[in-house]
Amino acid sequence: MGRYLVLSKRLISCLDVRNGKLAKSVKFVDTRDIGDPVVQAKKYYDEGLDELVFYDITASSDKRDIMIDVVSNVAAQVFIPFSVGGGLRSVEDGFKVLQAGAEKVNYNSAAVGNPQIIAEASRAFGAQCVVLSMDVRQVDKSDLIASGYEIVINGGRRPMGIDAIGWAKRGEQLGAGELVVNSIDADGTKEGYELNLTRTIAESVNIPVIASGGGGNPEHLYEVLTSGKADAALVASMLHYGEYSIREIKEYLYNRGLKIRMSC
Repeated sequence: MGRYLVLSKRLISCLDVRNGKLAKSVKFVDTRDIGDPVVQAKKYYDEGLDELVFYDITASSDKRDIMIDVVSNVAAQVFIPFSVGGGLRSVEDGFKVLQAGAEKVNYNSAAVGNPQIIAEASRAFGAQCVVLSMDVRQVDKSDLIASGYEIVINGGRRPMGIDAIGWAKRGEQLGAGELVVNSIDADGTKEGYELNLTRTIAESVNIPVIASGGGGNPEHLYEVLTSGKADAALVASMLHYGEYSIREIKEYLYNRGLKIRMSC
């Protein structure tokens, strides 16, 4: 498939939030609270982050609504594109998130159960506001999972028997304007992104693909933005634990020849 022209690559940070606290896990387990999401959001905005993603990581599994007050507090601190997901089960839920200050709605588990929510949200808000997030685990190839990559929902707890490549294509057809491809196997390992997964999906769709899971150093971002063919790289541990600054990451990518927005 043909790909559109992308002028610059994007650096995005993910705020996984549990019970109102910033949290981090490894392969979706051993989740620990590590700080205040509002404080971190403001810090990353001030340092020149391109975009921010907020996930209420237990809303779906707990079958509760997203913590809208935390969304509002984060939105009040940042003036960059801000995407919110976790526990969004309807177009009305998406509308509440946008009213609270988000620019994009991020559907994951609910969209697997009811794919038409993507089409309905796209009609209501515009494709540019609708993000389909995919949590993916590598499995043995089968007739059902021909690619060897399976969709898993409810925070990595429930495998769905759905091929990730086919789901990405369907998400685009339904009206998603962007995909977040999160490798459960690489999540929190800091050993590098799942390049084959990201590249295969990027080559299968014509909408932006955000790589998520595994970023541990700037070289990993360069790899996924080039050979992985991602349009943006999502980082968490690298920034949350103070191992790298946003400027250090961006300068590395810029010096390697990538088009990246540099702060003044």
